[in-house]
Amino acid sequence: MADLTHFDQKGRAHMVDVSHKEVTTRVAKARAELTMNPDTILRIRQGGIKKGDVLAVAQVAAIMAVKKTSDLIPMCHPLPVTSVAVDFDFPANDRLQLEVVVQTDAKTGVEMEALTGASVGALTVYDMVKAIDRGMTINFIGLMEKSGGKSGTFVREDSE
Repeated sequence: MADLTHFDQKGRAHMVDVSHKEVTTRVAKARAELTMNPDTILRIRQGGIKKGDVLAVAQVAAIMAVKKTSDLIPMCHPLPVTSVAVDFDFPANDRLQLEVVVQTDAKTGVEMEALTGASVGALTVYDMVKAIDRGMTINFIGLMEKSGGKSGTFVREDSE
């Protein structure tokens, strides 16, 4: 377990000590993708959902989730998030993509914050439209890119 940073030498979970690390600008982008009925996508795009503006609510939820990541994920450090951007795309008539880009100037990265934002944003979309499309699925949640810190840059090979 030596290469798993969240376990000590006895195999017990612990929070990684980042006190020796340099403060650098760190950015992470995560994506979530939902598949649903084309009519559901159309209603989201036209604003025809009773609960309100699905994308606006999902955007706020994603931002709130980013800010609460260290409260939800036990070994995450609380970070001074400097920006969060949430974007939506409709790559097909039955798909909605949600991307969350998070930035900080800190000693550790914001991958978990971006992934948490994408996850909660996707779950919020589900909650907003489940009454009309219970068969919808969240097909993918993943880190697309990250930069900063000692490990450098990561770009997912299948990213667009």
